[in-house]
Amino acid sequence: MSANEKGARMMLKVVFWDMDGTLIDSEPYWHAGEMEIAAAHGGYWDQDLAWAGSGTPVPQVAQRMVDHGCQLSVDEIGKGMIDYVARAEAAHMPWIAGVTDVLRSLVEAGVPSVLVTTSPRHLAQGLVDQAPEGAFAGFVCGDDDVEKKPSPAPYLAAAKLIGVAPEDMAYCVALEDSMSGLTSAAASGATTIAQTGYIQTDTSNGPQFASIDSYDGVTAATLDAFVRRRVGGVAE
Repeated sequence: MSANEKGARMMLKVVFWDMDGTLIDSEPYWHAGEMEIAAAHGGYWDQDLAWAGSGTPVPQVAQRMVDHGCQLSVDEIGKGMIDYVARAEAAHMPWIAGVTDVLRSLVEAGVPSVLVTTSPRHLAQGLVDQAPEGAFAGFVCGDDDVEKKPSPAPYLAAAKLIGVAPEDMAYCVALEDSMSGLTSAAASGATTIAQTGYIQTDTSNGPQFASIDSYDGVTAATLDAFVRRRVGGVAE
């Protein structure tokens, strides 16, 4: 059976992926960068504040750092954070265990993936470049002129990029970890799956259709089954 034949039998049209905490366990990089900048420039920052900013656009996190005493501008803090993470990810892309196998399974099934992230373009491109060959059909990132999560706009933009109509969003899976991202994806109409294994905030009361805590045993067929249950009206 060819990949196209496999894909034709699936209801699943596309998989949208958040980046940090969903594809890669990069939150520790962001938090380390934030704390290094705060400590060097008179601010107070800790892990609780850092985790509270997970899934939030960089300028908003930077503003919170200014509010907690960091003596740099929002732009300076943001650039410092991004540069820190870019260096760390160039040295080692921290893929979450099993996720590259899921991406390969989707490639084999003929189901495209699209990255939907608030991270800047060069970080998004860096991940796409290091992903399994052919995994990503494109991405929407924080540098795009699109309203940011928790608005549904990034996911609707990603759907337009791949040629999926808004009324067909239920046939698309969105994988997210933060409440902001889950809210964005669910509001777009996508079948939203919470990845709970790599975030320290509770998203159990979020708008997701289902939750997973690892990628063990997850394949294209697994994600297709979520869509079939959603479209069939069976909640998890």
